[in-house]
Amino acid sequence: MNTQTPFQLRRRFLAIAGTTAAWWGLGLGRAHAQPAPEKAAEPLQPLQQLRIGYQKSAVNLVVLKQQGVLEKRFPGVKMTWAEFPAGPQLLEALAVGSLEFGLTGDSPPVFAQAAGKDLLYVAAEPPKPDSSAILVLADSPIKTLADLKGKKIALQKGSSEHYLVVRAVEKAGLKWSDIQPIYLVPADARAAFERKSVDAWAIWDPFYAAIELDIRPRVLASGRELSSNNSFYLASRAFAVQHGQALAVLLDELTRADAFVQARRKDAIKLIADFSGLDAGIVSLFLRRRPASPVGPLSAATVADQQRVADAFFKLGLIPRPVQVAQIVWQLDAARLAQRNPITHK
Repeated sequence: MNTQTPFQLRRRFLAIAGTTAAWWGLGLGRAHAQPAPEKAAEPLQPLQQLRIGYQKSAVNLVVLKQQGVLEKRFPGVKMTWAEFPAGPQLLEALAVGSLEFGLTGDSPPVFAQAAGKDLLYVAAEPPKPDSSAILVLADSPIKTLADLKGKKIALQKGSSEHYLVVRAVEKAGLKWSDIQPIYLVPADARAAFERKSVDAWAIWDPFYAAIELDIRPRVLASGRELSSNNSFYLASRAFAVQHGQALAVLLDELTRADAFVQARRKDAIKLIADFSGLDAGIVSLFLRRRPASPVGPLSAATVADQQRVADAFFKLGLIPRPVQVAQIVWQLDAARLAQRNPITHK
């Protein structure tokens, strides 16, 4: 019987990752049925730059950035941090070679894969169903999801909230054509919501926490009723293949960052507030809704959950072709034993 704790298994995974990549240059390989297509082997090159994309919601990355941890772990490597308003914009930058690594929600990778973008899932955090919601103003006549019929709903196209709205429409027994999706980035969506140009707004933290404390909207539904709201780390294929050891270090430090957030909450709130410019109360609410988020390999259950996201988008004609999520899940071949009991994603 395997008696190792999830933490021990994660450490084992990362140790295997670093050792295998350093010794053999195997890069990362898929832990599921059909390996991600591999290109001809290339000589390993030294890591010269690491460009990371992040959003305000990417707590672990924000902590690493603010503390300067990776600059210390990768001396001599040019570190670049780029902030994005949402996941679709981040993955577009990753796909065109402007980034090596970043974090998004569930929907952006599906849209990117359907568009033929060459990127890879390399790790995940546990689900955060309480960190997203569909909001209406306090005086809105909309009381149930069924009341969304014919209504304008603001959301970022291709974001995790896109799937949240898909699930809301499904749960209400409506058709996608029954609603009017209004595709806006978060800042523009909030403005439209407050001036009543739209009837509802699907949004994630910390934007959700900010407006909740500012104007007290009503929560029509949260991810708890609709979506797991998974978070994924993605990398360019070139980075994964050439720099598996660096990737292992990066994932290890992300989990250390999460441990800092859990153990030193007041310090974490100040650090994130200083970075984001958000009030400490907003950051505190945002973090209360966020569970402990260590970083680990994608479990079979997480991959299956993500496949449901992809299938839902294709069924509605929102992506041009069906995709198989497992084809771009990328993990060390030598770590397959750890897959027997990966970090639990509840």
